[in-house]
Amino acid sequence: MTNISEKKKECLKTEQNQKIDDIKLIRFQPNIKQGLNRNQVEQRQKEDLVNKDTMIRTKSIKSIIAKNFFTIFNLINLLLALAVFAVGSYKNMLFMIIVIINTAISTIQEIHSKKVLDKLSLIASTKVKAIRDGKQEIIHINEIVLDDILIFQTGNQVVVDSIVQEGEIEVNESFITGEAEAVFKKKGDIIYSGSFIVSGQCIAKVEHIGNDNFTSKISNETKYIKRIKSEIMISLNEVIKIISILIIPIGALLFFNQIGLEGNTIQYAVVNTVAALIGMIPEGLILLTSTVLAVSVIRLSKHKVLVQELYCIETLARVDMLCLDKTGTITEGKMRLKNIVPIYETKEKMEEILFHFVQNSKDSNSSIEAIREAFLSFNQNYLEGKSNEWKIKKIISFSSDKKWSGITFQKEGSYLLGAPEILLKEKKEEYSELLEKYSKEARVLLLAHSNEILQNQTLPNEIEIIGLILIQDEIRKSAKETLEYFKNQGVAIRIISGDNPITVSQIAKEAGINGYEKYIDATSLHTEQELKEAANKYVIFGRVTPIQKKQLVKAMKNLGHTVAMTGDGVNDIIALKEADCSIAMASGSDAAKSVSQLVLLDSNFEAMPKIVAEGRRTINNIERSASLFLSKTIYSSILAVLFVFLKERYPFIPIQLSLISLVCIGIPSFILALEPNKKIVKGKFISNVISKAIPAGLTVVLNVILVTILGAMLHIPKGICSTICVILTTLTGFTLLFKISKPFNLVRTVILISMILLFSTCAIWFRDFFALMLTEKYAILVVILSFIAIANFILLSLLMHFLQEKRTTKFLCNKS
Repeated sequence: MTNISEKKKECLKTEQNQKIDDIKLIRFQPNIKQGLNRNQVEQRQKEDLVNKDTMIRTKSIKSIIAKNFFTIFNLINLLLALAVFAVGSYKNMLFMIIVIINTAISTIQEIHSKKVLDKLSLIASTKVKAIRDGKQEIIHINEIVLDDILIFQTGNQVVVDSIVQEGEIEVNESFITGEAEAVFKKKGDIIYSGSFIVSGQCIAKVEHIGNDNFTSKISNETKYIKRIKSEIMISLNEVIKIISILIIPIGALLFFNQIGLEGNTIQYAVVNTVAALIGMIPEGLILLTSTVLAVSVIRLSKHKVLVQELYCIETLARVDMLCLDKTGTITEGKMRLKNIVPIYETKEKMEEILFHFVQNSKDSNSSIEAIREAFLSFNQNYLEGKSNEWKIKKIISFSSDKKWSGITFQKEGSYLLGAPEILLKEKKEEYSELLEKYSKEARVLLLAHSNEILQNQTLPNEIEIIGLILIQDEIRKSAKETLEYFKNQGVAIRIISGDNPITVSQIAKEAGINGYEKYIDATSLHTEQELKEAANKYVIFGRVTPIQKKQLVKAMKNLGHTVAMTGDGVNDIIALKEADCSIAMASGSDAAKSVSQLVLLDSNFEAMPKIVAEGRRTINNIERSASLFLSKTIYSSILAVLFVFLKERYPFIPIQLSLISLVCIGIPSFILALEPNKKIVKGKFISNVISKAIPAGLTVVLNVILVTILGAMLHIPKGICSTICVILTTLTGFTLLFKISKPFNLVRTVILISMILLFSTCAIWFRDFFALMLTEKYAILVVILSFIAIANFILLSLLMHFLQEKRTTKFLCNKS
């Protein structure tokens, strides 16, 4: 019946809810047409036998606070602050205020984001159809009680373990077992929470609730978690890892060096060492990244986009291949009956057959619904006179794998409805010209007859053709404009559909997709190599099975593409999991929504450009701001190592670095990171950041070395040398800020001017507080060194640009 392991079955049998055992529960046996009555529902509620949603959608506020405050960098900063406190240099603890503010901003932003997500998740959360007091009701999964009668149909997720009472279905248990193959279920069979209805419809009684559900018991073993493809996250983690390893030995060596200097005190040694180490920590960058991504989540929520994984915003911005499942994205997701084409029967007879077929079918896919809607107004006189003659003997529901459905009537025989190429079998060539003609204007279904009684999922041997049914998709009004946007942004479009490729090609043409004429029938692709070649050659893929969808996405990824996929059906699940970024429509199946990283809550494909634009704003702005942070990390790390060997006092103290960080990094980075930015994302995140940060970092190192040498030669007081180093470092920071702010707009101009004025104010009016001292005697020296610093920055930037160009040229040559 199912392919779930015996061990897990035993787990389900033995681990029963202790509460149910304790109260010697009496199980209700409701009539499936009536369901539970109000008194029974209230009794279950009093007994607390109500389903509990065991899935945690977002982190708790407690865990958010813990995650942001209890970090390795915050711990290091705290220890450094305590060291400064211990030697009585209290003002040099100012850096902790910045650390606390940054941490608080990140925490508040993430809590706000959590509340937005929880609210949106509630809107998009799963509801089920229940029968109570003889009426159908739509209830939330948390309102289900033990022994409730539920209705499940194609596309639904099974939210509680239930026993089938009526109907036959196919379920996908891949969430539980890892096997994508559909499992047939009939009356008396159990359907497990976490599985999805692939085809058919059934009425089922709730067997387990809450933590008693099979999925809850084994979720740690079976839950599928896709590794997020995030360059930013990977790069930042690498930076953190390297600094965490280096900071302790460097700090220890530097402290012993500083304390050994002639005339240096423990206080100076501690303060200088702390200054070197806090400069190495890019704690603001980590907080900035999480804050900017959280702001993106909130912005997207205003466009009815639910972000289920934070870093997928970045992934979508890097996408260069977008795979669309035609239905619900390019088209409205609703179809209409265009025409019926009799072949070996009259039109009247064909209408009669179709009427009884769709009235008795348990399917609810778009094609059946279109025919059903068209026949709602069928002749009532006929209905009253003859409808009782069509008594059902056997119903076979539609499935995306076999691509047909059928009903056996007692007197009329069996009627089948499905894909022509499947039902025609060896006669396919005979009708190819006719099928090709109609396939150019609509989706074509074949209505056929057999005298044989249908047997489960097997086609009858003898099939007689009755006629064709033409079903037409409705193109979304916004589809052309949205697809045009992606074309202009250099994102290739691929349509992967279960429909006839000719029909899909026609829809792609109407939607304005380039290469619509490059289509292929996926039934002709049998090997992985053929799929890989097809993925590189064709734009339209028709008659694609769920497994092939996944294989095509994988093939595109293997070709070097970053792939996003949209989907709304059960047949899209495994492909959505495979894609780098997955997007589901809220109007689609529960299955598709549960595995997707993004959910379009109003099922509007028009929101896609806004998501891409938000991703680009996020990546480009974080990349720009990250260069400010890492330039400080670079020069602080190099200087810390240099001064382990130099017999000189470290040139900075913490209060001075706090000032530099505030005006050159902190305020500018947060403002710039929230600016609009629609530039196409190019290159690797870490190489782009490092290439901007290295010239500034090395310039500061050269400045400090030059000042240290001149200080020793000209016997310049240590306080003056330190002040000159602060001025030159700030100047270099402003030069980098000037470079990354181009082209200038009003906001960037105001930021740069304001930061220069803020530094000047602090240096003049609060110079004692920041330990700055400078006399007119050294003013000319500062001006000369300033010109040298700017010249070094320009030369190092040109050298870095040259090396990058050379590396790119070499890469392209090797690739070609």
